[in-house]
Formats: sequence, C-alpha cells, structure tokens
Amino acid sequence: MKTEMKNDLIGNFAWAGAIVLVALAGAFARRQGYLDGETVTRMVIGLNGLMIAWQGNRLPKTFVPSACARKARRVAGWSLAVSGLVYAGLFAFAPMQVAVAGGVGAVVTGMAVTFGYCLALRDRAKAA
Repeated sequence: MKTEMKNDLIGNFAWAGAIVLVALAGAFARRQGYLDGETVTRMVIGLNGLMIAWQGNRLPKTFVPSACARKARRVAGWSLAVSGLVYAGLFAFAPMQVAVAGGVGAVVTGMAVTFGYCLALRDRAKAA
C-alpha cells in the first residue's frame, strides 16, 4: 500500500515538473520568437488534458476492497481517460474558442458520468 502511494506521488510530481518545464521552455521560445503565445498556451493546457487521461488510466489499477468501489473506479477511470484525451485533442487541433468550450464540456461530462454512475450504484445497493 505504501509503495503504491509513493509511486502515485512520484508520478504526480513528475507530471507537475513536466508541465512547469514545458511552460518555462515555451515562454523562453516565445521570447526568442520561435513560438507565439497561443501555441505555448495550447501546449501547456494540452498537457493538462494528458495528465487527466493519465490519472484516469491509473485510477482502476489501485486496489480497493469493495466490489462496488472497483466498479466506480473503472467507470471513473474510463470517463477521465476519454475526457482528458478529448480535452488534449481539442487544444491541439481546434480553434481556441472551441477548444475551451469543448474541453471544459468534456471534463464536466466525464465528471457527471462518474457522479451519475456512483449515484446509480448507491441506489442499487440501497434497493438490495
């Protein structure tokens, strides 16, 4: 259990460091005239979407003793992974206005799917 938590913490710090490094490198490249401001913004925000997808991929792999919790984690993992990839893809290829609206919508939809599934599991458990 402790090793799993340590690995999660290391992974989270690695993502944070990567995002900060990309932001710093992008700011430097922008000051040198190699990139424009929108490209740097898209790179950093797109990395956030990839981080969400990574978290979603990791979520079902952590051990929980309850079968109900495992089901909830699987759905949460799928919804986070898909919404994170949609978020990153929109920031990579869509116009900025569409990327912001669609990316936020994708993440909110993923959260709503997870929340709705958890409520459905709770209702089924109460009925049983």
